[in-house]
Amino acid sequence: MAKIRVLIVDDHILFRESLRSLLERNNNIEVVGEAGSGVEAIGKVVQLRPDVVLMDIAMSNINGLQATRRIKRGNPSIKVLALTMYETEQHILEMLCAGASGYISKRAPARELISGIQAVYQGNAFLYPPAAKKVVNGYVEQIKAENKEAKRQRLTARELEVLSLIAEGRTNKEIAELLSVSISTVQTHRLHLMTKLGVHDCTQLVRYAIREGLIIP
Repeated sequence: MAKIRVLIVDDHILFRESLRSLLERNNNIEVVGEAGSGVEAIGKVVQLRPDVVLMDIAMSNINGLQATRRIKRGNPSIKVLALTMYETEQHILEMLCAGASGYISKRAPARELISGIQAVYQGNAFLYPPAAKKVVNGYVEQIKAENKEAKRQRLTARELEVLSLIAEGRTNKEIAELLSVSISTVQTHRLHLMTKLGVHDCTQLVRYAIREGLIIP
């Protein structure tokens, strides 16, 4: 079985040396080279043709994000695994969008790093569990926000007005008088609100209004 050829990219010499020592204990991995900057990494990729590049993000001149874009543009078959101290959702998504196949923290145990290298080498994506959680949570929150906005955009200005008054505890008669419309018109607006928002009673309408900030409880 051919060994996985790995290029280590990090601007800290001691870290590179420690990482090389760690990886070379694995019989399935061969460290073919090291680079201390993004510029050097791009050149080493052309020279050494590694299977996997372990890429730090924070480096001078060309950072890991920029280096990953350039490497993937010219060598799409080479896999990049981000290995960094940054664990924010923004850094994770930026590296993945740049072409990285995986993302792992420098705080991760050695077995996770080995698993990440093997996974991206085999053509799979790899996210260290805390990174995966952040990406999933961010995606879920985005979907929730989009769903809320979609619901709100379906409401007319008059319906939003009626919803706000319902949430204040106004009766149909009071709302009709305040808006200078008939009670039947208010009832129609109430029915439309329930249909559009997928709720079944006044209590749920009030809860929606509170969640959306239409009223302050």
